[in-house]
Amino acid sequence: MELRPLDIKVISAENIKNVNTFSKMDVYAEVFISSYSNKSYRQKTLVDKNSGPNPKWNHSMKFTLDESSINKPGLYLVIRLKSERTLGDKEIGEVSVPVNEMFNQETSSGAAERFVEYPVVTESGKPKGTLKFSYKFGEKFTAPEKKKDVNHEPVTAYPAAPYGMAYNQQNSGYAYPPPQAHQGGYPAGYPPAGAPGYAQPGYGYPPVQQPGYGYPPVQPPKRKNKFGGGGLGLGLGAGLLGGLLVGDMISDVGEMSSYADGYGDAMDDMGGGFDF
Repeated sequence: MELRPLDIKVISAENIKNVNTFSKMDVYAEVFISSYSNKSYRQKTLVDKNSGPNPKWNHSMKFTLDESSINKPGLYLVIRLKSERTLGDKEIGEVSVPVNEMFNQETSSGAAERFVEYPVVTESGKPKGTLKFSYKFGEKFTAPEKKKDVNHEPVTAYPAAPYGMAYNQQNSGYAYPPPQAHQGGYPAGYPPAGAPGYAQPGYGYPPVQQPGYGYPPVQPPKRKNKFGGGGLGLGLGAGLLGGLLVGDMISDVGEMSSYADGYGDAMDDMGGGFDF
């Protein structure tokens, strides 16, 4: 794109409209190029305090115009005069000059800088006073190409997930992956509950088996007797009973032997035994 600089010097104004009633005006000029909506193209002069209708500035400013738009109609240099006031600035009037007319006049005159004077038009459309300024177009130049925007935003890196965990984008956090179905009705990689040698990970204790979920009900432990245990008490009781039975048998045998001896003696006293 080819561009051309435009230097403006706002010099002074004479016999402009007085918009103040009880005090002298503090006048400044606002300068911009029409069709350039960017606020950076709006520039202001210093405020000439107590200047009244004859302010002076000699304020220089510079604009940069698109070369292709300079010779097209509809582009204007606008110099708007305002009175600075506490309750809001008041507009006095403005000067509007076509840019292509300014460029053609400078080219035809061959002057390095042109001094001009234009009437100041009030809000009612009537001229009141004049404005003096000078201008100069510089040599055109080619604007450098804009570099492509590079995204310099920091890349957010998430820490590596712990072993056995996966990142959950929906909940923005880590979660264990869902168990995969496996033949037999239990997750892959894990034996079914109650399998021999299976223990839950933890502190080395087997899981507490709850009734109603495929585990047998928990049986309460047997109560110990006064002899120090079920096995020991039963053993002592069985030994004592056996001893009593053996003693009774031995006593019965002794009684029978004594009865047989007495019977033999009685038969001898009666004269001997019977012969059959």
